[in-house]
Amino acid sequence: MEKKLVHVERIPIRWGDMDAMGHVNNTVYFRYMEQARIGWFDALVPEEEAWKSTGIVVANASCNFKRPMNYPGTVEVKVYAGEPGGSSVPTFYELILAQSQLLHADGEATVVFIDMKTQKPARIPQRIRELLKEVSQ
Repeated sequence: MEKKLVHVERIPIRWGDMDAMGHVNNTVYFRYMEQARIGWFDALVPEEEAWKSTGIVVANASCNFKRPMNYPGTVEVKVYAGEPGGSSVPTFYELILAQSQLLHADGEATVVFIDMKTQKPARIPQRIRELLKEVSQ
């Protein structure tokens, strides 16, 4: 599947992100991907629409853990987008520790655009679809 880099989010690792094993808890990797996805969405959707008339939800998500991360550090989350469908777009993630530039995890999520009033899937608005098509070509 063709995918293009659409957003990069730098997130500091917090002390509280670690678990009893002394590394970033697996659930936090999903939070890092979520924060990057929201940063991408906020940049993609006009401010007057974002979270008012147009929103997104995740239909599914996965993460492949490659190596542990520890405090202190900064996670660089790269977001890639694939070919948009009617109301959804596949997204892909790479979690890289900024200090070492090593890949610590990768993941995927199907993002579904929704009508905020009805909370139902909605066709991706044309302007946003055009932007998504630009990145997936």
